[in-house]
Amino acid sequence: MTGRFRWSILAAPLALIACSNTSEAPKSASADAPAEKPAKLNKDPYPSTYKPYPGVATAIRNVTIFDGEGGRIDNGVVFFAGDKIQSVGGPDTPIPADVAVFDGNGKFVTPGIIDIHSHLGDYPTPSVDAHDDGNEATSPTTPEVWAEHSVWPQDPGFSRALANGGITTLQILPGSANLMGGRSVVLKNVYARTVQGMKFPGAPYGLKMACGENPKRVYGARGRMPSTRMGNLAVNRQTWIKAQEYRKKRDSGKDYTRDIGMETLAGVLDGDITIQNHCYRADEMAIVLDMAKEFGYKVSTFHHAVESYKIADLLRENGVCSAVWADWWGFKMEAYDAIPENAGILHNAGACVIIHSDDENQIQRLNQEAAKALSDARRMGFQISDADAIRWLTYNPAKAMGIDKMTGSLKPGKMADLVLWNGNPLSVYSRPEKVWVDGALLFDAADAKRRPVSDFELGQPGEGDVK
Repeated sequence: MTGRFRWSILAAPLALIACSNTSEAPKSASADAPAEKPAKLNKDPYPSTYKPYPGVATAIRNVTIFDGEGGRIDNGVVFFAGDKIQSVGGPDTPIPADVAVFDGNGKFVTPGIIDIHSHLGDYPTPSVDAHDDGNEATSPTTPEVWAEHSVWPQDPGFSRALANGGITTLQILPGSANLMGGRSVVLKNVYARTVQGMKFPGAPYGLKMACGENPKRVYGARGRMPSTRMGNLAVNRQTWIKAQEYRKKRDSGKDYTRDIGMETLAGVLDGDITIQNHCYRADEMAIVLDMAKEFGYKVSTFHHAVESYKIADLLRENGVCSAVWADWWGFKMEAYDAIPENAGILHNAGACVIIHSDDENQIQRLNQEAAKALSDARRMGFQISDADAIRWLTYNPAKAMGIDKMTGSLKPGKMADLVLWNGNPLSVYSRPEKVWVDGALLFDAADAKRRPVSDFELGQPGEGDVK
């Protein structure tokens, strides 16, 4: 397997300890002590085994830097060592001796691109259409399912997203057939034999929810609730009431019967699990925000959100991001009032904008999607810089996923997830030249040994080509 990466994982055994006692046992000095509380719930039963791959201390100089948070540095220097960024600055930034140095003249550096909405590994792909594991469409609410238990690490889409799109982090979501579709998982875009070897260490889980047409169509067609939008909200509210009751039992200190679906919803109410909500129409987003206030949880992001521009001020005031396409519209009734200026209007109003894919091909071109949205915004008269548009692909999705302290921008101490582009990343002619994940060079357009493909494609016609 010359020129291929080999990966390994670390196993993390779990131990369960059971205790018992009987009422006939002789009294002892501790007989009147309070009963032991139930064992603490393990919130991470499938922990990440990801470890950064070996890298070398590296500096990129004489390069245009978009730092991911709206900053731009011309003729700048980025230095990283181990798996962390060490320094970012202007041309006078010191570069230690004995490190690999790349001249970035005419090139650009950004943080690794982050896709907040992907189904790689659990939806059909053009090359592997047998893997359709993204929708557990058997009940309107399935918070008990976890997307990671469907992810196929050998999906060729991962390598293509890395090489063509500079994707270093992505969130894999269940589909939108259900009101509550299950937990999402955040992955580092690296090669591993198991999904645990890809799991982003310390990233919160998300709960995928969906409003509108999808759940009412799927279940209404089966003659069951919900078949209307009012049915959608009713089922949601009934389920959140059950989650509140479950959480109260959990926190009572008494024995209770575990329910893994309710554990997910209680985690949302605790603030530990983010809400990632598929929603198109502005009126429904507003209703969902009211429902969130009713039950005491926060919506992190509305996905697709083609009508967010109608309630930009409401989204800003509630600190809710909109993960949008540049110009998808009209493919169903909910999408008919989409406009290409959506992202620009949101940004101009001070609301959080994210460009997402929801597609195995578009994930390879998120930079171009951001460029289209930026161009439409400028034609409308909004003065938005290139550096601000890069934020839509880096820091904003990181913040919405709860990982912005670790990645999403080029700041000292953060993960060394970087892309060196051969030109301005907002140009249709630009491509990733090199991609680092935690300081390890995993893609190099100039080195055939660092153009990795999925093991699934080894030996197949065209194997070795980056498509």
